[in-house]
Amino acid sequence: MTTTVPGFPTGRITQRGLRDRVYDRVLDVLMGHDVEPGMRLSIDGLARTLGVSPTPVREALVQLERTGLVVREANKGYRVAPPLAGDQLEALFDARLIIESGAVDLAARGDVGALRARLEAALGQQAAVVREIAAVGVQAAPEELMARFFRSDWQFHQVVFDAARNPFLQEMSEVITTRVHRMRQIVEGGDDDTDRAVHEHQAIVDALGVDPQTAVAAMRTHIDAVRERSRADASHTP
Repeated sequence: MTTTVPGFPTGRITQRGLRDRVYDRVLDVLMGHDVEPGMRLSIDGLARTLGVSPTPVREALVQLERTGLVVREANKGYRVAPPLAGDQLEALFDARLIIESGAVDLAARGDVGALRARLEAALGQQAAVVREIAAVGVQAAPEELMARFFRSDWQFHQVVFDAARNPFLQEMSEVITTRVHRMRQIVEGGDDDTDRAVHEHQAIVDALGVDPQTAVAAMRTHIDAVRERSRADASHTP
């Protein structure tokens, strides 16, 4: 009898770009609310659900293990990773503080006018999503709307990393940011910080018009503020 994995949409994946498409499909589900920490991820079950062979699923899980979203247990396979808390949470934000302040420092040494224009565009999209959330309230906001907020939030930071023109920073940022967003999405009962994120992002844009060090300070202020909110969120996690 064919079985599927709860939370994973059915439907076969075409062969074009198979490995990347499998990775993206699994990542989308892991970033949602349909999986619980500790849930077993069967390679064969995922392969049947997605209509592919086990090989690209295995490759995707190996790649996702690097992000910390899944963990591998000897002789048991993969499971959804538990949320970060305590020392791990602090270490994550220490790393993010170093990487993102460095990225904005490098980006601020280039074409600042073009950078600010791109950031303003990204900020405009994020602000539009925040207005939608405010209209219904964060606790009642559908998962799709909150997912759009997280994507718009990351897009702002991605503009900075793109402007830094450093592939090593890009690679490190992908791992860290995925962990941050997964952590924020699985927390229940936290406060709505969406509007604060927009204001903090605007402060970074404004600081870029002064000098690189002012921009670095604004980014550090933002990351530290997110750290504080994440600590509070973690205290609400069962």
